[in-house]
Amino acid sequence: MALDHYGVLVGTLLSHHRDQPDDQGRWFHVNLRVGANGQTYRCAVDVNSKQSAVGVEWRTVPLSAADLGPVDGLPEGYHELAMSPLSGAVDFVRTGWLRPGCLASLLGRSVPRWSKGSNLDAASAFEPLLAGNPRILVYGEPFTTGLGMHNIHQNQGDPAGSQWWEENGTWQDGLTVVHRPGGTLAAFVSKFTSQAYVTDAAGHPA
Repeated sequence: MALDHYGVLVGTLLSHHRDQPDDQGRWFHVNLRVGANGQTYRCAVDVNSKQSAVGVEWRTVPLSAADLGPVDGLPEGYHELAMSPLSGAVDFVRTGWLRPGCLASLLGRSVPRWSKGSNLDAASAFEPLLAGNPRILVYGEPFTTGLGMHNIHQNQGDPAGSQWWEENGTWQDGLTVVHRPGGTLAAFVSKFTSQAYVTDAAGHPA
């Protein structure tokens, strides 16, 4: 199984805010307001669990426009992506610029290790990328009601017996890519601590 839909939203960041520290909902988010084609989208980036022991890991990864593949040339708006490497979809386990090792070394890059901490730590790591209302690309699953995106995190590797097992799949991971001043790009990627680092062809823990 996999997500019902997967794609990327291309636009300009209008504003962002953290969830209030109350008891509504199970997850903390950094909420992005993204403008595209005169419309406003809400994108909920998970940064930790509120009501369970499942935490979040994250890292900020440098990349180039060429790494985005076909996505680099897309206009503003939401674009559905086939769950395959040729579409420009992203897979935290399989995408070359996200994997430490030979390819990263050949490209002269260092892929950061996963960081762990509180929701405040994760939000504080993410928010500096959002300064200056940059052009932004948000990968994930569109809401079924209203304009916006969720599942902006790893969408594979959930353990057997979890409520998200059926949503495991390859080439459907959610992340945020930001165009920074000077023409550089950076991706903020996150996963839940319960999710595996290595998965099989179905996206299940290997």
